[in-house]
Amino acid sequence: MNAKPADRSMTVLVTGGSSGIGEALARCFARHGHRLVLVARGVDKLDALGRALRAEHGVRVDVMPADLSVPGAAAALAAALRRKRCRIDVLVNNAGVLEQGTFARIGAARHQQLIDLNVSGLTAMLAAFVPPMLSRGRGHVLNVASIAAFQPVPGLATYAATKAYVLSLTESLAEELRDSGVTVTALCPGITATAMLTGAAAHNAGLRRLPGFVIGEADAVAAEGYRACMAGEVIAVPGAVNQAAVLAARATPKWLLRRIAGAVGRKLG
Repeated sequence: MNAKPADRSMTVLVTGGSSGIGEALARCFARHGHRLVLVARGVDKLDALGRALRAEHGVRVDVMPADLSVPGAAAALAAALRRKRCRIDVLVNNAGVLEQGTFARIGAARHQQLIDLNVSGLTAMLAAFVPPMLSRGRGHVLNVASIAAFQPVPGLATYAATKAYVLSLTESLAEELRDSGVTVTALCPGITATAMLTGAAAHNAGLRRLPGFVIGEADAVAAEGYRACMAGEVIAVPGAVNQAAVLAARATPKWLLRRIAGAVGRKLG
């Protein structure tokens, strides 16, 4: 069932919206009657999703292909939306990449690609879209992080570090913007059944042996992200297993957490 008409005035920008958690979030916002602006690098998938959401939910969907890892891309996107007189009420920072493997075996250029998109691109989007929200006195931001943000993850060292940045930045901004009318939420999913997981598992037999109960569904993750974002919660961790893991990580001494993470990483590797 769609949301009440009053909610339809909200325009939601979803980055990385063509697949995985981003696509699930786009579908979730569309089900609630919100207008969408979908951003990703691949125009074909974006166009197909846009057509499907228009047909299924009767919402307006604008498709704007962009590579947010490129310096200046976020500012250019914001300028293009201003020219279209399109005001963004909800920013969903979902675009991100993952590379699985030991740090030394991953090339320097690939490490930089993770940082360029997961850190620099996300930060640039915040810099472009949060100030207008503050000027209007209302808005929501949903930054997609990961439970990897709470602990070291050997084999995903750079990825986990970028997500720790996203979590820290989210918490800082949430406090800075308290009582401003603008909320900032970090969605921290665990292992989720997406194309990203499929790609990583293709190079790591250990990931293919993971029990099903630790792998979340993208739709459930998106539903929790939507709820937490609209409620203005600062941190959302979908799933009881992931919540327990985060609590354990925060309660465990750092030296022991590193040893446990290393042992698990070597077993999966």
